Amino acid sequence: MPVDIQFHGAAQTVTGSCTELVVGGTRLLVDCGLFQGPRSLEHLNHAPFGFDVHAIDAVLLTHAHIDHSGLLPRLAAEGYRGPIWMTGPTRDLIAYLLADAARIQVSDARHHNLRRDRADGRRHEPLYTPIDAERAVDLARTAELGRWFEPCAHVRARFWDAGHILGAVSIEIEAGGVSLFFSGDLGGKVASLEAAPTGPAGIDHLICESTYGDRTRAAIDLVERRHALKIEIDEAMQAGGNLVIPVFAVERTQELLLDMATLFDSGELEPRAVFIDSPLATRITSVFADSAIDGTNDGKVFAHSAFHFTETSAESIRLNALSGAIILAGSGMCEGGRVRHHLIHNLARPDSTILFVGYQARGTLGRLISEGTDRVRISGHDVAVRAQIRSIDTYSAHADRDDLLAWIEARRPIRGSLFLNHGEADAVASLARACSGKGDIRCPSIGERFRLSAGAPAKRTKTGDPMLHAAIERDWQNDYADFSLRLKGELEAIANPAERRHAIAEMRGVLRSHQRLAGQASHQRHKRRA
Repeated sequence: MPVDIQFHGAAQTVTGSCTELVVGGTRLLVDCGLFQGPRSLEHLNHAPFGFDVHAIDAVLLTHAHIDHSGLLPRLAAEGYRGPIWMTGPTRDLIAYLLADAARIQVSDARHHNLRRDRADGRRHEPLYTPIDAERAVDLARTAELGRWFEPCAHVRARFWDAGHILGAVSIEIEAGGVSLFFSGDLGGKVASLEAAPTGPAGIDHLICESTYGDRTRAAIDLVERRHALKIEIDEAMQAGGNLVIPVFAVERTQELLLDMATLFDSGELEPRAVFIDSPLATRITSVFADSAIDGTNDGKVFAHSAFHFTETSAESIRLNALSGAIILAGSGMCEGGRVRHHLIHNLARPDSTILFVGYQARGTLGRLISEGTDRVRISGHDVAVRAQIRSIDTYSAHADRDDLLAWIEARRPIRGSLFLNHGEADAVASLARACSGKGDIRCPSIGERFRLSAGAPAKRTKTGDPMLHAAIERDWQNDYADFSLRLKGELEAIANPAERRHAIAEMRGVLRSHQRLAGQASHQRHKRRA
């Protein structure tokens, strides 16, 4: 029976995970995630799905993160009524995560439509609503680790612990006489809340993430990680300002809280107020507390007296008047959430510190700040970056290059092809070079399709879409924001007012020239179609 695989997301990029398997007349998806980051990438969330929603028989979900689960409500809104298979903890998490994502979709659409500078533009509709999120959660079906089950006809699957976040799995699939193993997102060396990733050996085709395929982190243990956090907190508090930590609601928040509680209780750090300014992180923390994870004192550690969970917007705004506070706020890449107003109030303060503890995707505000930009634009505010910018990469939920290579090696023999996905182009290419000489390696792009056979390399049957690939490159709006932030200062540096006006006229002339060329190209395309 023929087996085909097509990559609809997370190919040469780290978000939008969605892979389709076609086995005879049966179709299933592994993940259905939201594209996140620059606007050109986020626009793909509104594009038509690359598959017929009504033809999908089942969905297998590796874990709850929005870049893997965030388009499930849209799938339900467009008529999908089949099962969505996952672990029990993942089901508990998506109930909160998808509801929050839907709330953001509605809120962002409302905000967009109320902006005066966009009053003459196209009305913006939310990608999906809270009702659609509820429909998706209602489709959840759970399976245990290590037990085979049949998600749909001609397919059987088995979950393996991925060590990434609570409930995260890698997925083994047998279909049409072919065996496949999807890594999902893999955990790293130092994790206080999760076990190490596991998996079978001897696979026809392995699909492995590559997020940190070009980076190796220092080999430290949990004690050393906590010491590194202690140093960052000490230095930030000595500076006198606030310590703002952009956090992901799932796992990173809880690991930080566990480490801080341990440091406070051991006397290594003087206890001080820690504000968790993310209603979603608060709800997710309750799931972790109820899960009785080893080392958390049956979840009681998350109720430490130093921790203060802010719920309302008014409580969040009051934090802007503080100094010497530790503030954990979402989102982790600074693309939304309450962290943005904390950045507005703290980035320009030389005595404040911004500490990054997670991956910052290309084109995100977090990436721009972490790479050293001196000015940013946040929600219409032009903000100078004078705060101390720091990072600790050992809190990442992802395996690094060495971890990935060891995990791939443990899966051998790989009888067919190794597919490297879920990574930016440089990371994918670096990991591919490290694996060269050890079999057939594929680095798929969005839209690319392959025919799979047992014991043989994959055969490409459809190339990727160049327009989709272009969307994952640096977004023009990042360049525009940087240009516009610096434009006034650069014009003022021209001493002669007449020369300034001439420079402005030249810029306008360049824009008009490009507009004419674009119009001519569009006209030629229409003529060819006619």
